[in-house]
Amino acid sequence: MLTLTAREKACEHLDKACHGEACPLAAGFYDRLPVARSAAAERGWLDRAGLRAVALEHQVCPYYLGQEMSRWADVVVADVNYYFDLHAQLYALTLQQQWQVGILVDEAHNLVERGRGMYTATLDHAAFRRLVPQLPAPLKRPLARVATAWQELAEQLDDAYGERDYRVLEHLPGKLIAALQQAVSRIVEYQSEQPIALDGELQRFSFEAQHLCRVAETFGSHSLCDLTRQPPRGRQRRAGATLTLRNVMPAPFLAARFTAAHGGTLFSATLSPQGYFRDLLGVPDSAPWLALGSPFAAGQLEVSIATRLSTRYAHRAASLDPLVARIAARFHQRRGNYLAFFSSFAYLEQVAERLAQRHPEVVQWRQAARMDDAARASFLARFESGGAGVGFAVLGGIFGEGIDLPGERLIGAFVATLGLPQVNPVNEQMRERLQTLLGSGYDYAYFYPGMQKVVQAAGRVIRTASDRGVIELLDDRFAQPRARALLPAWWPEPRLD
Repeated sequence: MLTLTAREKACEHLDKACHGEACPLAAGFYDRLPVARSAAAERGWLDRAGLRAVALEHQVCPYYLGQEMSRWADVVVADVNYYFDLHAQLYALTLQQQWQVGILVDEAHNLVERGRGMYTATLDHAAFRRLVPQLPAPLKRPLARVATAWQELAEQLDDAYGERDYRVLEHLPGKLIAALQQAVSRIVEYQSEQPIALDGELQRFSFEAQHLCRVAETFGSHSLCDLTRQPPRGRQRRAGATLTLRNVMPAPFLAARFTAAHGGTLFSATLSPQGYFRDLLGVPDSAPWLALGSPFAAGQLEVSIATRLSTRYAHRAASLDPLVARIAARFHQRRGNYLAFFSSFAYLEQVAERLAQRHPEVVQWRQAARMDDAARASFLARFESGGAGVGFAVLGGIFGEGIDLPGERLIGAFVATLGLPQVNPVNEQMRERLQTLLGSGYDYAYFYPGMQKVVQAAGRVIRTASDRGVIELLDDRFAQPRARALLPAWWPEPRLD
């Protein structure tokens, strides 16, 4: 068994370039690899710690030893990008070696957004401009061609669209992409000729440009090409722009990965509705779809829907007092630990502040916009058995799925939003494209993804067969038949109040 770890987590020398003359674990790597590989194969169980121990014993890079051992392992545990990504190593090896692989994808509901990200490419004009003054002489001319192509594209779009901050392009910017291809080739040549590594910004630009050129080769109706104008920052006099080749439907790409596999299973508690995931993931029509019975019973849970409460954006101010009243009433009815989910940090803060003013006796803690591992652990540590308080979190964030707080660590959840993605120009373009491709634009772009987040968040409450808890769905739209149809089948009939 082999566990593959991302390079930034496996690297032993983050302050050094990944180069034989800079990193001691890269120098002479292939000379020491055969013995290290044999030792790793004898060990057999190569989780992150085990692989690191073998690598350091033989003074080779743990990350690249893991890449090498993927050719020899019977079972590989890795992020989905290792098989589904545009540059996926395990997929490439499957084709090259004619392997018969079986794939198991946990939390498969996330593969829609992950898949879109794998086949989306972005290039930031402002970041590119920051590179220009520090370019080494051999790269100035090819990168100048890129700058010229950027400028011509910007002028053409300004003439056609004026000062709009977001626009979808009808065609790929061929001249810019051609200039990027030439620049990337020259950067790669330069890097191979130099005994020192490229600086971080130039390396990052090279990777992003390569990826964009590769995505451009596969561009089609499943994607959008858009340009977003960025406001000037700091002392900048000119606005920047971001060019994005944005995938809307990853199915054409993922389907090839499924076809290459000998078999596989995708599993999740929120793979509903079936048609949504089949359409967007490219699951073969012949693949069976099985809904297993829940290990939990309806008697473990109490579910209520607030039918006279709206959390729509236009009603946010009016919703604050009713929300606070519901949270406080439930807390005083049964003291314990609760999670309260909201659509944004701004809304979260408004409700949390109002609760602190009206009910200071209710202990609370809040998710912050950016939390490191220590802050995340501190937030979760507040949910102690026998404790009592309310943790405020953003729906769809790091506390909305993938955490376990069994027993009295969590006895209830308030969900004050349908989780619908924000209505903005990008999401509206995705809705229009999905409507054209599949005929279900609003549901596929907004409604189904939102309800999926709701069910995942509410699912934090019941984690074992002995848990007991409550879920309050705080919006009148949850009472609509199409919303209730997406709630887990094992849940009891919600109380409408």
